[in-house]
Amino acid sequence: MAIIKPFKGVRPPKEFVTQVASRPYDVLSSEEAREEAKGNEKSLYHIIKPEIDFPVGKDEHDSDVYEKAVENFNTFQEKGWLVQDEKESYYVYAQTMNGRTQYGLVVGSYVDDYLNGVIKKHELTRKDKEEDRMKHVRINDANIEPVFFAYPENPELDKIVQEVVQKTPEYDFVSEDNIGHHFWIIDEDDKIQKITGLFESMPCLYIADGHHRSAAAALVGAEKAKNNPDHTGKEEYNYFMAVCFPSDQLMIMDYNRVVKDLNGLTSAEFLQALSHDFLIEDKGEEIYRPDKLHKFSLYLENRWYSLEAKPGTYDDSDPIGVLDVTISSNLILDKILGMKDLRTDKRIDFVGGLRGLDELKRRVDSGEMIAALALYPVSMKQLMDIADTGNIMPPKTTWFEPKLRSGLVIHKLS
Repeated sequence: MAIIKPFKGVRPPKEFVTQVASRPYDVLSSEEAREEAKGNEKSLYHIIKPEIDFPVGKDEHDSDVYEKAVENFNTFQEKGWLVQDEKESYYVYAQTMNGRTQYGLVVGSYVDDYLNGVIKKHELTRKDKEEDRMKHVRINDANIEPVFFAYPENPELDKIVQEVVQKTPEYDFVSEDNIGHHFWIIDEDDKIQKITGLFESMPCLYIADGHHRSAAAALVGAEKAKNNPDHTGKEEYNYFMAVCFPSDQLMIMDYNRVVKDLNGLTSAEFLQALSHDFLIEDKGEEIYRPDKLHKFSLYLENRWYSLEAKPGTYDDSDPIGVLDVTISSNLILDKILGMKDLRTDKRIDFVGGLRGLDELKRRVDSGEMIAALALYPVSMKQLMDIADTGNIMPPKTTWFEPKLRSGLVIHKLS
């Protein structure tokens, strides 16, 4: 069962929310954050990317950068740009993209649920990235940014959320990337109790996005418990902030690949090598998008090709073997192009779905890359099957959009 609790959120007053709210720390560089925060002292980037307050080139992992985050977090509270709610509440955070809205519940999720596998993962984490976020959580004594969870669809929860969102939202704005952000407070005791109970009836939650933040938040919570001789299990640090969406409302976008060389092959030899495992069709110069599982789109020398994996080259009964990212990694990137470790190979790059197939074409046409491979997106069912069977997805498999906005609410650990 999934254990959650309400918490006293630290939030910007309505009039400051658009100045405070920012993109997540890991989707932009220090220089992009510096540019976005220019002339805005209230931007959350001063807390989540505090290197922007130092001269250009400052290492974001220096100890004085983390200390700057705390100083800025304190300043935001002193100046009233962030204010703590008086009552423990849940929150609804909805996002609208291209006319489609998804409704998430912001909750305190239980550290032990992460440690004992009730909160299920589908990706490996990197120690260095984990350690960076642990330092940030530890020194601020807060989860400044939420993690992004999915839960099995639940009509009773949908009903409560739909009741809540009939009221006027606390925040309602469109960010510069054209995503609508809508936010409500749930502070009625009966609703809070009902939501807590409904989560208790769920066998598990799934990390959709934010594996490093989840790991960091849970590990700091566990560390605090271990270091507290009077630990009772009721402390705020036993929980970390998550936005939980019903799985049937989430959309995973394609996550595509661009490669720098063909491993010594000519284009003709590369296509010949592909024909062993794929049925190839020349689609001409018009952008071609794969329309079903096990179909790929290749862009090479100003032409688009459809590649359909031949029967017998994949295993639909295996939650990892069924994935197109597995098929392309095994049969194209490894077998033909000699790319063994996609995490470290410098000959490949990854392009998230929101940038579109135009971006693949642009990077090949510019001469920076020699070929692009577009994949059919993974489904939420595939992601949940993998997490349920304790498997790990290959690198760069899922791209969730829209991303959660940071700064709408913060969770203090004490």
